[in-house]
Amino acid sequence: MNQSHNEQHDASSKHCLKGKVAVITGAGSGIGRATALQLARRGANICLLDLNDNRTEDVEKNIKEMGGESIFLDVDVSDPQRMEKAFQSAVERFGHIDIVFANAGINGTLSPIEDLTPESWDETLTTNLKGTYLTVKYAIPHMKKAGGSIIITSSINGSRKFSGFGMSAYSASKAGQVAFAKMAALELARYKIRVNVICPGAIETNIGENTDRTKQVDKISIPVEYPEGNQPLEHGPGQPEQVADLVWFLASEQSSHISGTEIFIDGAETLL
Repeated sequence: MNQSHNEQHDASSKHCLKGKVAVITGAGSGIGRATALQLARRGANICLLDLNDNRTEDVEKNIKEMGGESIFLDVDVSDPQRMEKAFQSAVERFGHIDIVFANAGINGTLSPIEDLTPESWDETLTTNLKGTYLTVKYAIPHMKKAGGSIIITSSINGSRKFSGFGMSAYSASKAGQVAFAKMAALELARYKIRVNVICPGAIETNIGENTDRTKQVDKISIPVEYPEGNQPLEHGPGQPEQVADLVWFLASEQSSHISGTEIFIDGAETLL
């Protein structure tokens, strides 16, 4: 019996990234971790960029257990020197870079604008927006010759949702990522480098670990009620693996004509 079309597709796509090299920031947990494992299963060599903790080492171990190749680099995405060195180390190990997933980010401090300190504003914008800029900046020299795909993790906040009260810094950073990606997509098209943005809604991750919600947020919150729930598709948050599937699509040749686009992955949450 001949293979069905879907079986043939699955077989051909299983290792569709074989020989490719992917750099992933925020690779130790959540969406970054799920994406690292997904791309490794598809045959890519993985460069794990994150702050030094056991979680990222566990990801590296998992990749090696499945027969993949990876390298872990201790990096603060807001530090230009460490970022530039990380990309150089990735190329020294694997020879080239084909895929970049600029995923690292924090929620930061949730506060009314008048109570938000300049230091807290800077921390969120520096990690999320400057970190994205540095990731792309230091990837370009290594991708110009052969092209590739850059994917940026933004958010529904700042692009299609504005009821995240107290999240002015976070939302500003996320909106900035979308604009930056569109500028980069046009600028880098001549090098056959595609740049796209994913905008997740509620996803089960541990980003709450770097969230500081101040009590002052209560004074600016406006009640927003959804009697039948605010997640129409699955009646619950998405999973990191579902986002990883989207990143894999954007990293692969299956999305070869898509660039400068933001894609929402929120189970219709922001259509309410």
